[in-house]
Parts: sequence; structure tokens; C-alpha cells
Amino acid sequence: MSRHLTLGPGAEFDAVRALLDKWGARAIGIGDDAALLDVPAGDRLVVSTDSSVETVHFRREWLSSEEIGWRATMAALSDLAAMGAAPLGVLLALTVPRSWRAELPALAHGIGDAVERHAAPIVGGDVTDGDRLALTITVLGHTRTALTRAAAVPGDTLFVTGALGGPGAALSAWLGGTPPRAADRARFARPDARIAAGRWLAAHGAHAAIDLSDGLRGDIAHLAAASSVRCVLRLDAIPRVADVTVAQALASGEEYELLVAAPVSDADAFAREFRAANADLALTAVGRVEAVTPRGQPEAAAIGAAVGEVVAEQAGQRVSMPATGRAFDHFAPPDR
Repeated sequence: MSRHLTLGPGAEFDAVRALLDKWGARAIGIGDDAALLDVPAGDRLVVSTDSSVETVHFRREWLSSEEIGWRATMAALSDLAAMGAAPLGVLLALTVPRSWRAELPALAHGIGDAVERHAAPIVGGDVTDGDRLALTITVLGHTRTALTRAAAVPGDTLFVTGALGGPGAALSAWLGGTPPRAADRARFARPDARIAAGRWLAAHGAHAAIDLSDGLRGDIAHLAAASSVRCVLRLDAIPRVADVTVAQALASGEEYELLVAAPVSDADAFAREFRAANADLALTAVGRVEAVTPRGQPEAAAIGAAVGEVVAEQAGQRVSMPATGRAFDHFAPPDR
């Protein structure tokens, strides 16, 4: 693909030219009405869109402009990771108020670093005015073997990458008026899409995956519902960052780690092999997938089982799920 078309005159195109100067080789083929991309023969196209909006997903006083650009881009790329896809390109729709214009180069720097990290060139987009900063990022990828939320089957082991709780701890600190710990802040501000991990898992027989953008408690329920199964979650196995409780790890969103269902006979060996192939990233077995017992049968009555339900275990015994509040939902009614 050629570098770029010659852009016409005007302040908007001046802004685009400034962005392209900042991105250099990290953007290709800009200036036409649409991007032209080639998908490898035999692969399927994977497409996702994610938005990051000021005061909804971040506050200006929490993050630098570079971090805002990086974080928004990684959030979008994380959807490709959850599908086991490799990136083809990224489209950006940026709403930039006048109060943010001076920060456009810094935003571009964060976006550029994120796409470079995962070889996902910027292939098009749009820049517009508005009343608050918003970054809407469309990611395009490809895969031969897709991981979906709907493919978990009874007998699968549930795994989680990394460790949970850092972003939630950072958010709690900010909302409480105190600075977060450096490690927790870094997990919130500089997440990394697990692209290589998702590709490895898809290539090694995993059935289903979802990224933990809404928190483990909420996202495991999404996977269970989509697959029409019951998920059993071992609370004592959940990998957590230091000084974070199980309840906090369950509720912490914006993680961008992966929850994966895979048919393995030796979970420890599978995790070791994964770790060796993925720069020492941890993979922890946290539960299993079960068939749903029809309502009215004794087991169902005992644990309240239903399609899409998640039940908890502690030390091998069924227990109540810790109270953590609901998973993040943009359209949920406000708490009373």
C-alpha cells in the first residue's frame, strides 16, 4: 500500500498532516475515501470498534495525553486479542474540542506507540470538533481459527492471563482522593492488548475467550450465557495483584486480560507451555465449564443453576459469590 495521498487545503487537513508527521511509517495509505486491505487467503476478517470518552472512561487529571491515546488504542486492540486475531490495521475517529487541540500531538504519540507495539498500522479515520474528547477506534484483524464467547463446552478448563485488580485499585484511589500505587496506575494507564497470547491460545486448541474489560465477574457471565453453559469459578485460584481482595479482583474492570476456555488434560503443563511462549505472562486455571442442570432437578435447586450462571467454589466447596456490585454497564440505571 502507498504511503499517503496528497491532502487538500484547510485547517482540518492541516491537523491530519500534523498527525501523519507524528506517526510516520506507523500510518499508511491515508487520504482516500476508504482503506484497501488484503486478508490472507483462508482467513476471516475480524472487525471491532471501541470508544474512549472523557469523563466516562477517564478524567483529564488522571492521565497524560499520551496515556489516553495509548489506552484507548489498546482497549480496541484487546478485542482482536480475545478473538485470537492478528491486526491488519486501525481506523481512528477523533473528536477533539478546542481545549484539547494543543494536546493533539501528544495524543497522536500515544496512539502511534500502541499501534507500533502490535504492528497495526493506522489506515484511515476522521477528525472532528466536539464538546469533549472522544477516541473511537476501529480495529481490523484476521484469523483462521477464531475464539468466540459462544464456543465454551462442558469439560473445558477456564484460564485467566496475568493478574487482576490493579485498574480497580487505581480507580478506587483516584475516586477516594488519593494517588494510586505506581503499579496499579500503570495497569490502568498503560494496559497491553494480549494479541500474541490470543493467537497462541487459538493455535493451541482453546475454544472460547473474552477480554476482561468489564471485570471478571461480569465477563465470565457473558461467556457462560453466550455458550449456554455454567461456569464454576474457583475464588482461591484467581490471580491478584498485591493487597487486592478476591472481591476487588472480581469487580476490577479495564483489565484487558483474557478469560479463556480450553480443553486440556493437564492445566499446569498447558500454563507452563503458554508462559514459556509468551514472555513469561502468567496463565492461571481458575475454574471449569459445566453442563447446565435442567431446572427442577435437585442439583439445580441446591445451587440455583441456570444457563449463563456463574457459581463459586472455595477450597473445593460451593460458596456464595462475594458481593462486588454489578459489572460495568453504560446503560444501567444509576445506583440509588
